[in-house]
Amino acid sequence: MPAQPLVVVLDHGADDHAPLAEALTHAGARVVVTADKRSALAADGLVIASRATAAGLMPALRALGADQVVDRRLAGGRPVLAVGVGMHVMFAETVQDGTATEGLGEWAGVVDAVAAPQAPATVEVPAGSALFAGLDDARFDVSHPRAARTFPLLDDWPADTRLVVPLVTWSTEGERFVVAVENGPLVALHLDPVSSGAAGAEVLARWVSSLPTVPDLAE
Repeated sequence: MPAQPLVVVLDHGADDHAPLAEALTHAGARVVVTADKRSALAADGLVIASRATAAGLMPALRALGADQVVDRRLAGGRPVLAVGVGMHVMFAETVQDGTATEGLGEWAGVVDAVAAPQAPATVEVPAGSALFAGLDDARFDVSHPRAARTFPLLDDWPADTRLVVPLVTWSTEGERFVVAVENGPLVALHLDPVSSGAAGAEVLARWVSSLPTVPDLAE
């Protein structure tokens, strides 16, 4: 049998990660919720998730050295999944109540207030998406009041490159904003996979199944 991937959900102290950890376990992962930097570096997959504010999350991430962990993992092509406000802080900044919070800067762009649908909504799936293929008619919880309206990296993407173009999933109801990004080892979900029912569970299962694992030789 293939080895179960080890997924670390980073415990930054701002959220209850139990529901997401349970969902990832159902998706086929061995899940550890921890603030330990070494564990976060060594895991097959790292998850940074939050429903808190970016202003509250960023100091906690920097105190844990999570900014360094993310940089090192991505430089080595090792998977990182950012969920909710965890996705927001991957952008350059998040604006709330007129105050900007500097993010991790993995992507250019600003997260700001949006008119998000309050009921589960369909999404615009890009061609080639591994996470959302066949889910064009599925509905997801995308009700967070802040999101990125643009993804500037696509605007500046050179035509003559061998790099894989990031795949961006967009909202289709109400204001247009970024719902998910598949950018090599960095995958981000604005949507809430836990409250998105079977569709959210399927997205998590696809991410978990994509994780490279090292077989346990003791088995």
